[in-house]
Amino acid sequence: MEYRVLGRTGLKVSSFVLGTGTFGFWGNNTAKEAAPILDEALAGGINLIDTADVYSSGESEVILGEILKGRRQDVILATKGGHPMGSGQNQSGNSKYWIKRAVEDSLRRLQTDYIDLYQLHLPDLNTDIEETLGVLTDLVSEGKIRYIGTSNFQAWQVTEAQWASERKNVARFVSEQSPYSILNRSIEFDLLAATAKYGMGVLVWSPLSGGLLTGKYRFGESVSSDSRAATFAGSLQSIVDPNREENRSKFEAIAKLQTLADEAGLTLPHLAMAFTQAHPSITSAIVGARTIEQLRETLKGSDIRLSTDILDAIDTIVPPGVTLDAMEKGWTPGWLQAEKRRILR
Repeated sequence: MEYRVLGRTGLKVSSFVLGTGTFGFWGNNTAKEAAPILDEALAGGINLIDTADVYSSGESEVILGEILKGRRQDVILATKGGHPMGSGQNQSGNSKYWIKRAVEDSLRRLQTDYIDLYQLHLPDLNTDIEETLGVLTDLVSEGKIRYIGTSNFQAWQVTEAQWASERKNVARFVSEQSPYSILNRSIEFDLLAATAKYGMGVLVWSPLSGGLLTGKYRFGESVSSDSRAATFAGSLQSIVDPNREENRSKFEAIAKLQTLADEAGLTLPHLAMAFTQAHPSITSAIVGARTIEQLRETLKGSDIRLSTDILDAIDTIVPPGVTLDAMEKGWTPGWLQAEKRRILR
């Protein structure tokens, strides 16, 4: 396992991160089921664990807190907040009111006194970034958070936040967490340039494009009953829908990538994970697994690095900065809503 410095923090993190979105009713329902996966990750050299309050409605944090007892000091623990955690009008977003409460709730569920990296799960267009940075700075001063980061921010939002931190002399975001894979290279267009400019680390999620780059899905064929696409409603179930032209383009690219992987003597998942390690602005890639076998196989590729020739070949299949399916970008900015882009008459 390779270790890289997270931005300019001096904090060394593993190039693979264990994502715990599968802890809870989204996958492994109990601490007993989840503990072996954490054990395998730590044995494989992973030292950064990522979760979020919204995963399984808080159950992911609860399970993680339980199985980290006695070894909390051995990991760098990251969580996220901002998604709705109830039906109340102020149980979401990045306001001072909610962030303070959300952090306290996460600390309680995780059974810890501090969070190593607290990340805003997504931008909040209704809250001034200076207000959010103010409460995060207070929480850092109180010792409840050590570092702060963002997730799903656009390049201009990263820049705005850095300027606000300098202007107000408050805590600054040290990392950004974004979706990134061979099929979804949109962050290469400008976001990675912004994070590099401000010395931020970058954690990427969905490096296997929701499972597409495992090679287990076939275009237009029914998905396996135990797959994530069958388990989750919404976007994941549409990844093999033959009526979506985007899927046709993706599977054409996957076929070419599979050939490239075969010629290089690699599995497709190992090719895909190694691709995320090649960009100089990427710190770590988040991997999720429902079974030890899945995680063990993924970790076998943690030290694979791709040659220039292979990276050039990938560029001919999916060019830099290109995303084959907008659905893979993770979220739709609020400013694209009709009422935000039309003059009503």
